[in-house]
Amino acid sequence: MSGLHPAKPFPEAAKSEVNNPQLRANLRKVTNTIREKRLRALGELPHWEELRVLAAATKDASLANLGDRLLELEASIRARGGHVHWARDAAEARELVAQIALAHQVTELIKVKSITSDEIELNAALTAHGIHAIETDLAELIVQLSHDTPSHILVPAIHRNRAEIQELFNRELGDPEHLSDEPAVLAGAARRYLRQKFLTTKMAVSGANFAIADTGTVCIVESEGNGRMCVTLPEVLVSIMGIEKVLQTWEDISVFMEVLPRSSTAERMNPYTSFWSGVTPGDGPQEFHLILLDNGRTDVLADEVGRQTLRCIRCSACLNVCPVYERAGGHAYGSVYPGPIGAILTPQLLHMEDRNANTLPGASSLCGACFDACPVRINIPQVLIYLRGEANERKGVTLESVAMGAMRYAMSEGWRFEGAVKLARAGQGPLVRDGQITALPGLLGGWTQSRDLGAFPPQSFREWWKKRDAEEQS
Repeated sequence: MSGLHPAKPFPEAAKSEVNNPQLRANLRKVTNTIREKRLRALGELPHWEELRVLAAATKDASLANLGDRLLELEASIRARGGHVHWARDAAEARELVAQIALAHQVTELIKVKSITSDEIELNAALTAHGIHAIETDLAELIVQLSHDTPSHILVPAIHRNRAEIQELFNRELGDPEHLSDEPAVLAGAARRYLRQKFLTTKMAVSGANFAIADTGTVCIVESEGNGRMCVTLPEVLVSIMGIEKVLQTWEDISVFMEVLPRSSTAERMNPYTSFWSGVTPGDGPQEFHLILLDNGRTDVLADEVGRQTLRCIRCSACLNVCPVYERAGGHAYGSVYPGPIGAILTPQLLHMEDRNANTLPGASSLCGACFDACPVRINIPQVLIYLRGEANERKGVTLESVAMGAMRYAMSEGWRFEGAVKLARAGQGPLVRDGQITALPGLLGGWTQSRDLGAFPPQSFREWWKKRDAEEQS
């Protein structure tokens, strides 16, 4: 997986992942646990649906005036001693971070878990400049040490079990004692490794969950405390934020402090919620840079159907309820944004121009569980269907489009439909076995690999109805 660009179409990538029994067992165990905890947390709030409506309306209101909100945010941060940079795409964002690091002669920096930095493939770009980025989130550290890629928005190493992590840490962290697979022991090994980095590293990079325009405040929420270390201890802090994350006022953020933790970690509140505004002399980083990343977002905003995707607060609730994700895993999506939200966000950020990404809207049963789980009411099934249409139009004339056009023609008039049924009935003879069609020829064979079709009956409903009418009139 590389940033936003899938290396393979989803059906091809998913085929190998689905056949991995260990992966499926890991995913099933973790997603089931998260789902059950989330339902208990939501059960404490009788007004949960009202909160969802409010959260969606709050995001929509900010997106409706996004340009003004961003300019206000920029002015507020600069008034408090911070620096603001605008990045049109991933390349500009990567170069900005690299140049800030080089200006401070940094060869090693620490990172807060940030899916936005994964989106722009920051770590590889920094390595090319001779700068080593160290992931401080436990799951991200596991992914980094194993030279793997994330498979979940909230739990990037969800595809790994304790035995695999035990082997990895014993090999990579060089602990003098042989580590057991107890979670506390493994976490302790990571803590010892990272604590030295927190205390000696000059620069940190973070993402941002939200930013508040009128005060110039940036916010991250996390569960381990590594984020708090990164945004308070280093001399230089760089935060990369998608432009859709801005809100207008402090009051706006309150609803997200309720819906985000319950939807992501199934907690009443995040263990660590950090806010900072610019620079405070003698307290925290003495140089702060905010990079506002577009990378296709303004094009998504311009789409009347697709723009609701930008409400996303990266809670991952849709992944944990999705039957496709649970079986295929995050790597099958080939993007840093897996699951239902990735299936609609990735192709849009790529302007529907990446053929592999355009297969992602098909990675859904359209069961609607993702919409029911989404705390900001993104109608993911609606956007999936819309993007499927967009993708099909971009394919041009194909055998599938010709076949669908022929079906539309046949079904647009009653007499055409009756004629098509008669032709199908006459032509099905060699294919029927005991009243079923178990194997279709050629390209249609894929349909009958896992299902049988009922044979066309000797008399259609329309023919029976006409005969009935004729008999009654006589």
